[in-house]
Amino acid sequence: MDFSLTDEQELLIDSIKEFCARNLDEDKIRDMYANFGMSDELIKAYLEAGFGLMGIPEELGGIPCDRVTLGVLTEEFAHYAGCVTPFLNNTLAMCDMIDFGSPEQVTFCMDHYLETGKPIFSLGFSEPGAGSDNSSMSATARKQADGTYKLNGQKTWVTQGDVFPYILVVAKDEDPAPENSKMSMWLVPLESEGLSTAPLHKIGQQIMPFCEVYFDDVTLTEDMRVGNPGEGFVNLMKNFEMERSLIVAQCLGCAQAAMDDAAAYVNERITFGKPLKSYQLIQEKLTEMEISLQNTRNMLYHTLWKMDQGESVRIDSALLKRYGTRACTQVASESMQIFGGLGYTEDMRQGRIWSDLRGMEIAGGTSEIMVHIAGRQLAKKYAKK
Repeated sequence: MDFSLTDEQELLIDSIKEFCARNLDEDKIRDMYANFGMSDELIKAYLEAGFGLMGIPEELGGIPCDRVTLGVLTEEFAHYAGCVTPFLNNTLAMCDMIDFGSPEQVTFCMDHYLETGKPIFSLGFSEPGAGSDNSSMSATARKQADGTYKLNGQKTWVTQGDVFPYILVVAKDEDPAPENSKMSMWLVPLESEGLSTAPLHKIGQQIMPFCEVYFDDVTLTEDMRVGNPGEGFVNLMKNFEMERSLIVAQCLGCAQAAMDDAAAYVNERITFGKPLKSYQLIQEKLTEMEISLQNTRNMLYHTLWKMDQGESVRIDSALLKRYGTRACTQVASESMQIFGGLGYTEDMRQGRIWSDLRGMEIAGGTSEIMVHIAGRQLAKKYAKK
């Protein structure tokens, strides 16, 4: 087992550190959270630095790399920024389109991405009654006599759904019944007649606003379909393992930032005439925090390495998502506790990191559904032959 970073990965980390020091100091981050977004200039700078091109095929203008390197990029950017940014979502959205879109759709979306650094579409997958239970989706596209389709239903928790010009929607084909597994993806203009949005107010991740999207007889045409008819559910599942791994990588980076702060603070803070670091209870907190970070990091890169080898990570990615998001949230919580009352103020970033990470226990599949995914497979894995 080789745990060393390549020279290229070391250079990548140096570049990330420099970029964040120049563009993402704490005052700028607070402004972004207060204004619910990141400037167009900064998003374009991220792309021009090459970070936003990593993992995209070279023939499309990207920089191919393995999944381990994408994990390094995601973790270290979150580490040095000390916050959740929209860049991971942007990359995942573009990968969905590259995997499933027609050549014309891919070109259309990539042209916009290369010009702005942002995807032209948000992802409209979840519904109020269908989060992890995708079979219970009720948004439906029904074919009309003239060859068009009518889309009706609702999507929720759509990240930047009222910002981007299009929404990539997954909808049932013809029949909303749970037993109907035929779904399709559609690239729907935000300005479509019958489409409306309403904001949702989160307790964290304010840099990426959410919204609900409503479809009332929205007209679709065949050229708006992304991928083959009826394969939307399969496509939806395809990239979840990578998405969940990179969600954990982002959590890990933020939790490491919280750990950095806490460890530095205990060296400086004096209580009852002694450094805070001299108390055994504080030492125990730091020890448990470090165990969580190391365990998460080991699980993360083992999972990404297996993906790069073409091995199945259905169990690994679910275990990683279940353990890693909860462990990182706890690291942030303990960092707040070490700072005491100061950690509970907006003067420190610990509270922001904690609230951002708490949402990651839900995003990309809840911690509970990870038990369902992994548990079934583990029972099969260990069944007596």
